[in-house]
Order: sequence, then structure tokens, then C-alpha cells
Amino acid sequence: MTKTKRKIVQYLLPVSLFLTGFSFSQDVDFGKLLKTLKSANYSKINLEFKKIDTSKISLYDKATWLYYFADYQSDLDNHHIAYEAIIKAKKIFSSLKKESDVADCNILLISILSHQNNLEKSYQEIVKELTTYAKKQNDSTALRTIYHRLAVQHLNLDNASESIRYFRKNIQIAIRQKDCVRVGHNYTNIGIVHQTVDPKNLDSALYYTKKAVPILKKYNDYQSLAYNYNNQAQQYKSLEKYELAIQYYKKADSVPLQYNRAKSKKIFYENISDLYKKIKDYKNTSFYLDKLNKIKDSINDTKQNTAIAGVKEKYDNEKLRADNLEIDAKRRKNRNFMVGAFLLLLFGGVTAFLINKNAKRKQRIAEQEREIEIQKTEKLLKEQELAAIDAMIAGQEKERQRLANDLHDNLGSTLATVKLHFQHLKNNRNNPEIENLEELYTNTNELLDEAYQKVRTIAHEKNSGVMANQGLLPAIKNLAKKISNGNNLQIEVQGYGLEERLDNTLEISIFRMIQELVTNIIKHAQASEVHISLTNHESLLNIIIEDNGKGFDAKILPKKDGMGLATIEKRVEHLEGSFEIDSTAGKGTNIIINIPI
Repeated sequence: MTKTKRKIVQYLLPVSLFLTGFSFSQDVDFGKLLKTLKSANYSKINLEFKKIDTSKISLYDKATWLYYFADYQSDLDNHHIAYEAIIKAKKIFSSLKKESDVADCNILLISILSHQNNLEKSYQEIVKELTTYAKKQNDSTALRTIYHRLAVQHLNLDNASESIRYFRKNIQIAIRQKDCVRVGHNYTNIGIVHQTVDPKNLDSALYYTKKAVPILKKYNDYQSLAYNYNNQAQQYKSLEKYELAIQYYKKADSVPLQYNRAKSKKIFYENISDLYKKIKDYKNTSFYLDKLNKIKDSINDTKQNTAIAGVKEKYDNEKLRADNLEIDAKRRKNRNFMVGAFLLLLFGGVTAFLINKNAKRKQRIAEQEREIEIQKTEKLLKEQELAAIDAMIAGQEKERQRLANDLHDNLGSTLATVKLHFQHLKNNRNNPEIENLEELYTNTNELLDEAYQKVRTIAHEKNSGVMANQGLLPAIKNLAKKISNGNNLQIEVQGYGLEERLDNTLEISIFRMIQELVTNIIKHAQASEVHISLTNHESLLNIIIEDNGKGFDAKILPKKDGMGLATIEKRVEHLEGSFEIDSTAGKGTNIIINIPI
């Protein structure tokens, strides 16, 4: 590794390898998944990935799913997982002769491998393959990736003029594609060349680096903006303007990062601690070294490198075996074609007859089994409700017994003493020989204060609230555990900010509403997954109940016996809360409840 390449990690060279021009023709609707990927809600992202059953979709859509999954894992710095997924996607696209999709996989592979060390051979193989495709198809996105690679290669060889020439070629492509953000990336990269290659031109470095800032801000590219601030700090450090350098390091650290957060923060903290050490501010040096060590603990590049190398070896071996099998298969194909066609006609007719004969019987059996499952679940819900009521009654009885004991043993003795004091005062109020009469008044008054405080304490404790001696969140988790039944229905419960108990009546009311909503899902939604989230934030309890069932028209609430959605909405309104339903036929249901507490 050259001196320049060893130093380049300080500057966070932006790699412009995003998914421009990636256009799968899908049978599966990936729209909701792509929309969710733009958020930072990892729980919802993982749920959307799980909703797509890759065993029941076409081979092309499976490869598409693997591509999106690899891109997501790469953003989380899980590069070994991303590498394995994108290799599988590439293998499927290759078998389907989808050259443009294979090229998109290679672009993502270059991005993944650029984050790892000691994988130069694998990196060069992908670059060579992509170069061949780009020249053949005149693919501007692929050409842009190659130009970037060549620019970095010349930068590593300290050839500033050639490196800048290829970065400027990328600017021309970005302008033709109307990709302003990537123009900003390349201005930052040109600044890095001026900053790192001798003879250094720090004024030019600052000029091009700052030129990128308004572009990155305008298009909200905060990831690259953080890298840009880090580079400006390095340039000010080289100019010995240390105060400005520290200011820009901290600006880089303050920018929210959506991707590669751990590795980026590692570089920021290395640079900041080095500068504080240079100016002999050892307190801040120690502070940022401590933050650096914590970040390092979360990164394990060696493990990821080993995993990626293992996956590549496995892929190469499988490809070799696949080639040999393909040759052998072609040789046997003609021989077996006629036999296969005959057997297909013979057994196809028999199979169709049997399927037609048994279809209705299987359907009836499936409906009966579903009805039995619903009856079991309803029985379980009733048992859960009865158990909760019994526990609540037992808790109330125990509370009454404790209150009676407190009144008798604690408050009773105090009041008895007060009574004796008053009797003594009454009998001796006109007796001038009693010397401690004033002291007796004082003691009596103190006992009255003590009795008052005990009454307040008992009332305060009585008002603390109990719900079947376990609380709202444990009760709902227990309900979910009892109802979940293997692969047919899985209920996940998450709670935030519910460390302290709520009012007893409110807890019971909320539990009943959630219990009834779960019952409705079991009876009508035909769902396999339910997610329940309870969040207490700033005196507002937010409840979200989401299922992947068949959904319904939310504008028309179903009219059902018992406590239907309309009744639950009235209960929420009585609690001065809000009730919202988001449901579309065939796409599941979200119910959002907000209750002030």
C-alpha cells in the first residue's frame, strides 16, 4: 500500500455508486419495501422483508429481493452479509441472462468491497468485468463507476493530473444525467487530490471542497456533507489553523449519518484525537480516544473479510460445478426429452384428475381446521380474561386487608393516644397546679399532624393502582404468548417508557381494548403476523397494532356483535384520545391509538 493510500482513509473519499438506473421489471410489488427502506425504522424494514415469501415468487423477483437486502445490510455496515446476498443475486441474474442487472450487482459489489482491506484481487476482478460490460453497452452508470475507480488508482500512484482528469469525466457524466449531488461528490474528490498528492495545493483543496458544500446542503446529502466537513478540517490542520480544524471536525461529527455510521465515526474520532494530541490538549484527547475505542469494539473488519472470502470461494466452486453440470445436462437433454414428455402426459392427466377430486374436500378440511383454531383462541382469550379478573379481585382484597391493618395498627394507636391527651386536658383544664399543660397541648398537636400524614400516606398508596399484580405491558405480553401458535400466528409486543405503572382503571381499559382488537384480527383478518407497540412519551400513550392480514375498507367499519371497532373508538374518545385506522384490502391493517395519561 502506498503512502497516499495509507493516508486516504483520513479524508473519507465519497464513492458515487448509488442505484442510478436500476430498473427491475417486477411481478412482486416492491413499492412498499422501497418506501420503508427510505426511513430509519429498522423494525418496519425487517418486517417488510419478511412479508415477501421468497420461496413462492419467481426466480427473477427472488434475485431482486436479494439485491435490496444486500443494499440494506451494506448500509448497516454488515458487509459480509451484504456480500453473500449480492453474490446470490448476481448468480441468479447471470443464469437468467440479465446483463444489465448483473452490472448493477457488480456496482454494489464494488461499493461493498471498497469498505474492506486485503480484498484487492476480488475488487479488481469485479472492476474488469464491469469495464467489459460498460464498453459493450455504453452504460453511463457503469462508466461512471469505472472512471471513479481509475481516478482512485491514479491518486494512489500520486498522479494528480490523471486522477483529476477522471474525476472531471465523472462530473460531465453527472451533468448529462442531471445528477447534481454526484457533481458535489466529485468536487470533494478533486479537493482530496490537491490535499494529498505532492506538491500539495491546500488553497485549491479548500476551494473545491467548499464548492461542494452548497450542493450537498441543497439536496440534503448529509452523509457526504459530514465527509466534506472532515476533509476541510484536515486541510485547515495542514495549514496549522487548529481552531478552525477542530470546529470542522465537530461539525462533521454533528451531522446525522444514515449509512456506514460506525466506520465514519471511527475516522472522525481518530482525526479529532490526533489534533487534540498535537495541540497538547490531553483531556480532550483522552475523551475522543475513549469514544474511538467504543466505536472500534462495534466493528470487526477481520471477521467480515474472512466471511466474504469464504463466500467468494464457495461461489467460485459452485460456478465451476454448475458449468460442468450444464455441459452434462445438455448431453442428456435430447435423450430424455421424449421419455419425459410421455411420462408428463401420462401422469399429468392422473394428477389433474386427483387434484380436481380432492380440492373441495381439502378446502372443507382447511375451513374446519381454521374454525377450530379460532374457537381455541377465543377460549384462551376468555380464560385469560377470567384469570386477569380473579387476580385483580385477589389484589383488591389483599389491598383492603393491608389498608385495614394500617388503619388499625398504625393510625388507630395514634388516634387512641390523641384521645387520652384530650381526656387529660379536659379533666385538668382548670387545675392551676398542672405545670406541663402547655407541653401537653404541643404533644397533642404533633400527634394530630402525625395522624394527618399517615392518612395522606395510606391514601397515596391506595391510589397507586394494581392490575392483576403484574401491570399493563406484562399482561399484554402474556396474552400474546398464549395466543401465538407456531407458524399460524405470531404476535410481537414492544413497549417503551412504561417502567412506571398507570392508573389501575386506565390499564384495565387499555388491556380490554387491545384484547378485543387481537380477537378481531384472529376472527376476521386471516393474519400470520401481528405487531403491538406501546410507547409512553411526554404524557401521551401511543398504541400501534399492525397485522399482515387481508385488510378491509377503513371508511366502512365492520358491523359485528360485541365490542366492534366503532365501540372501541367511542371508548378512546371517552378517554380524550384519538383512534385511527389505516387499512387496504389485501395489504393488512394498522390501528393507531393515542391516549393522554
